[in-house]
Amino acid sequence: MHVSVALLSKPVLHGYFRSSCSWRVRIAFALKGIEYDQVAVNLVKDGGQQKLTEEYKKLNPMLQVPAVEMDGITLSQSLAVIQYIDETRPGPRLLPADPKQRAQVRMISDIIASGIQPLQNLYVIQKVGAEKMQWAQHFIDRGFKALEPILKETAGKYCVGDEISMADICLVPQVYNAERFKVDLGQYPTIHRLNQNLLEIEAFTVTNPSGQPDTPVELRA
Repeated sequence: MHVSVALLSKPVLHGYFRSSCSWRVRIAFALKGIEYDQVAVNLVKDGGQQKLTEEYKKLNPMLQVPAVEMDGITLSQSLAVIQYIDETRPGPRLLPADPKQRAQVRMISDIIASGIQPLQNLYVIQKVGAEKMQWAQHFIDRGFKALEPILKETAGKYCVGDEISMADICLVPQVYNAERFKVDLGQYPTIHRLNQNLLEIEAFTVTNPSGQPDTPVELRA
């Protein structure tokens, strides 16, 4: 039987240690037990290394991270990557079999990945300038105020029931960002509880920004 060389190669994640979107992909790989290589793309150095080469522009035309080379294709949106991993690799499901729960997972993931994180990501914050802290706090609070009552309805031990899903993969990096921008998480007891549960799981801790190959020495834990 012929097996494509691309299918035998390890995936390559082009990412940045503190990028929420890169962290989501690292968590998904870890939950599935997939080995992968990392190529660091420093979003700050030299004005952003993602902007410097035509080669990277081909990998991710939006000049963002992540870009994932896998199975002979390149994907550049974290939720698309996570769903592709889930659909092509064995291991724990990242989207539930039940269609209602699957829709809830996608809803929560989209609230975070489309409604919160893009408004406080590095590119936007750089444009905002001196008011970046207040800006980020405002949009994270705005999103968490919507997310908290939803999670009260859907959560068990994790975001949707008692199985880890793509929603949890999105939640933990967003709570990390909230803490960076000094958002008061006491207002969001469900979000806080779920995050604490998830931080007990190895796939979420080994992928933390504090321990990646490109993490600066002063930020290592």
